[in-house]
Amino acid sequence: MGFRCGIVGLPNVGKSTLFNALLSKMQAEAANYPFCTIDPNVGRVAVPDPRLDKLAEIAGSASIIPTQLEFVDIAGLVRGASKGEGLGNQFLSHIREVDAILYVLRCFEDGDIIHVEGKVDPIRDADVIETELLIADLESLEKRLPSAQKKAKGGDKDAAEQATMMEKVLAVLNANKPARDVSIRDAAEQKVLQSLQLLTAKPALYVCNVDEGSAANGNALSAKVAEMAKARGAESVVVSARIEAEIAMLQTAEEKKEFLESLGLSETGLARVIRAGYKLLGLITYLTAGPKEARAWTITAGTMAPAAAGVIHTDFERAFIRAETISYEDYVAHGGEAGAKKAGKLRLEGKEYVVQDGDVMNFRVGV
Repeated sequence: MGFRCGIVGLPNVGKSTLFNALLSKMQAEAANYPFCTIDPNVGRVAVPDPRLDKLAEIAGSASIIPTQLEFVDIAGLVRGASKGEGLGNQFLSHIREVDAILYVLRCFEDGDIIHVEGKVDPIRDADVIETELLIADLESLEKRLPSAQKKAKGGDKDAAEQATMMEKVLAVLNANKPARDVSIRDAAEQKVLQSLQLLTAKPALYVCNVDEGSAANGNALSAKVAEMAKARGAESVVVSARIEAEIAMLQTAEEKKEFLESLGLSETGLARVIRAGYKLLGLITYLTAGPKEARAWTITAGTMAPAAAGVIHTDFERAFIRAETISYEDYVAHGGEAGAKKAGKLRLEGKEYVVQDGDVMNFRVGV
């Protein structure tokens, strides 16, 4: 699994249309009225990685298995959702398990598509969503803090750490800032913050849904979002949900390529979302290749070899001995594992090795 991303947005911003396009099938109803998505839709998509095709060609792999991304489409939020407006905050719980939150913002004008706030303003929309998530976090911590403080007084070390972090976060939230703005000293504090499962602590990716004519370069509205994202230390991506939906209907890669080129685009919106998401979460990919399959595995940058092996199977981390490692460039340049080994490009890496993006790996494990 690459990462799990919750898709949120106000009604009628193109959220479900984008979700359908990402999955290349109609899994969520997309209609011109609020709350057309009643239950959270979950779907997985393959991460496009041309390196896999090359590996499979060289290794004679029978199949190609890309890594997967999971998207969770949450019903449209409205102002006051945390207080029960619209469909209320019952859907906010579905966001707590995701790695990042994808804010779909309407950056196009269309008189035929109503806007729940009456006017198109993506900055306001982003603030409405952030406020609802912030209020939900405030209420959650205010309910949980007394219990944690009581346990802390009883000598519970974990509860004491949580209580301290809750107090720290509440100060930030009460200043109308998200939990991701909390000052963290070290990895231990980061772990405590993550354990609280706060909505506003999650990384944010802003997706600007523009009209077809603005898909290549964006427009004035998406430019404002990009500026806002930069100020907040987040990422933004320009996508036309309508174009993505059309691409999803095409049958062959050649048809999709020709369609994209006709619009002045070099890649799909899905590819941009994936790349921005990987950057946001600090993810990389390592590869395995053999006669059976060529496969991609997603890990966090900085992951050491044993933990990377554990992504394949938990027993591999425990029984890790060595990692036979070849860079993707060397693997291709020397025609595969045998050629790379002959050229002295195959390395035996130990437990302290930090896996790099594009490493082609084979793990030696004990019993």
